[in-house]
Amino acid sequence: MIAIPLILVLCSGLAHAVWNMFAKQSTDKPVFLWVIYAPVTLLLLPTAITEMAVARFTWNEWLMIGLSLIMQGVYSLLLVQTYKAGDLSQVYPIMRGTPTVLIPAAGVLVLGETIPLWGWVGIGCMLIGFIIMVGRSPRTQHKHTSLKPVLLALSVGLCITTYTLLDKTNLQYISPLSLLAVTNLGFMLGLTPAALHLDRLKRVIRTHSRIIWIGAILSPGSYLLFLIAASTANVSTVAPLREVGIVFGTLLGIFVLKETQGTRRIVASIAVVIGIIVIALSAKSI
Repeated sequence: MIAIPLILVLCSGLAHAVWNMFAKQSTDKPVFLWVIYAPVTLLLLPTAITEMAVARFTWNEWLMIGLSLIMQGVYSLLLVQTYKAGDLSQVYPIMRGTPTVLIPAAGVLVLGETIPLWGWVGIGCMLIGFIIMVGRSPRTQHKHTSLKPVLLALSVGLCITTYTLLDKTNLQYISPLSLLAVTNLGFMLGLTPAALHLDRLKRVIRTHSRIIWIGAILSPGSYLLFLIAASTANVSTVAPLREVGIVFGTLLGIFVLKETQGTRRIVASIAVVIGIIVIALSAKSI
C-alpha cells in the first residue's frame, strides 16, 4: 500500500519541478503557462462535462468544486508574479514548503486524519530545510526588494494549501480526471486575458515550440499523479511527500538556470530529503 502512492507522489514532484523550470525560463510567463495547460484541458473537458451532467451534486458539492476552480485561477496569477520577482531556487521551496506544514495540520484538525510521531519529526526536518533555503545571504539581506518574492511565494503556498484541501474533499464525489479538467480550467481562466493577445500567443508558440509539448504533458500530469495518490491515501501524508519537488527545483535552479547560493540550498535540500524519508518510513499506509 505504501509503494504505489509513494512512487506516484515522487514522480509528481519531479514533473512539477521540471515544468516550473520551463515556466521560469519562458519569455512571456502567463501566455506560456496558458498554452501548456490548453491541450489536456480541451481533451479532458468532455469527460468532465459528461460526468458532472449525470452526477447529482448537492449545492455544497458544487460550491466546493467552484472554489477549487477559483483558487486555481488565483494561483496561476500569483505564480506568474512570483517567477517574475525571484529565482526558481529561492521561491520554489517557499511555495511548495508552506503547504508542508499547513496541509498536515488541516488534515488532522479538519479532515480527522492522523500522523504518527515520526511523521511530525519528518515534517520538522523538512521545515528546517525550508528555513535554510529562504535565509538571506549577506549580499542580499540589506536589499529592500528582496522581501517581495518571499511574500509572493508565501501567498502561492497558501493557494496550494487551500486548493489541495478542497480537492481532497472533491475526490469523494468526482473522478481524478474530471477534477483535473476543472482545476486546469480554473488555472487557464486566470491567465486568459494575457492569452487573448494573438501576437503574444504566436510569439510564445514560436519561441518555445521545443518545450511546449513537454510542459503540456508534465504540468497536468504532475497534479493527476498527486490526485490519484490522494484519492487512496491521507492528504496529510502524501502532500508533504510531494514536496520532494523542492529538491528537484532547487537543483534545476542551481545547475540548469545557474542561480547563486548553491551550497546553502543543496544543504537545505538534504534536510528536506531526510524529512521525506522519515515521513515515508513512518507511514503505515499512504
